[in-house]
Amino acid sequence: MTLSRRLAAFPRRGYVKSPTPIEHLPRLSRALDVGVEIFVKRDDLLPGCLGGNKTRKLDFAIAQALAEGADALVTSGAVQSNHCRLTLAWAIHEGLECHLVLEERVPRSYDPRGSGNNFLFNLLGADSVTVVPGGSPVSEKTAEIADRLRVSGRRPYVIPGGAADPLGALGYAACAQELVEQLDEIDYGFRHVTCATGSGGTQSGLVAGLAAAGSSLEVLGVNVRRPRREAQEELVAALADEVFRLLGGAGPLERRRTRCFEGFLGPGYSLPDEGTLEAVRLAARTEALLVDPVYTGKALAGLIGLAREGFFERGERVLFLHTGGFPALFSYLPAFPETAGPLSEAPAGPAAAR
Repeated sequence: MTLSRRLAAFPRRGYVKSPTPIEHLPRLSRALDVGVEIFVKRDDLLPGCLGGNKTRKLDFAIAQALAEGADALVTSGAVQSNHCRLTLAWAIHEGLECHLVLEERVPRSYDPRGSGNNFLFNLLGADSVTVVPGGSPVSEKTAEIADRLRVSGRRPYVIPGGAADPLGALGYAACAQELVEQLDEIDYGFRHVTCATGSGGTQSGLVAGLAAAGSSLEVLGVNVRRPRREAQEELVAALADEVFRLLGGAGPLERRRTRCFEGFLGPGYSLPDEGTLEAVRLAARTEALLVDPVYTGKALAGLIGLAREGFFERGERVLFLHTGGFPALFSYLPAFPETAGPLSEAPAGPAAAR
């Protein structure tokens, strides 16, 4: 049975209307000058409030919630969570309540009147926002909120952080099918696709989906939360095996399919280093491509670092999966002091508006 037929067995809401494009980044490739050509798959252009990879996962997760008769969603994430933003956005689309639990993984990082996704939680009107200290038992807090909602007569459905469970990860098995079909039409010669890996749902879904589709494309995950490669690979491999079984596969996947890279995390989760900031600036100034310092900026820094280290063959074409998240960029203004004031005197009169 083909992967597309296996995926058809699972209900989804149809949030993903068409394939996201694959684009060449020639100016960024030239700026690096290491003989590698970089392409990007634009999952930042997925539907939803400012796009991002969680739309693919929520396509399956919210379909299940509605099948169970839910009238409220409860989920969790970091204080600038893109997953929480998109869960809230799709909840509004479906006419559901949405309750968020935000984990303050960096002390004093939550600002209820802050920019980025914090602003959007308020603008979109989350039904409740609960902030807990880093390291808190977040799943217990979401369960507690769900219990309170049940007592009040609601029918809540809990979506784990990042929708990083086998059902949510099916969204990236579907992306793998989409990618295989795109590469059947135009053979770019990709051997590797690089993405951020945090809660693990995106990478594991891709790994399982590509395996089920019979593709040899290798998924390289750049750690954005856990400092050790082994811990992240174990997490991704276990989830990929579960997704593969959901798709009708037998036995565990070969561990060579799960590769993660440490060394690009910087000081810690959501804390950028100079490599991340360089990647954010390079993407913006060469391609007008916005990446955030939490996920896509670190993943791109990882791709750049691997290219400079000679990991890829000279002349190789490498695909970068842009998983979105740029709203969080606006909460990092102090990290970019060059944006604090005008670069030059602005002309007076109508010309200034051009």
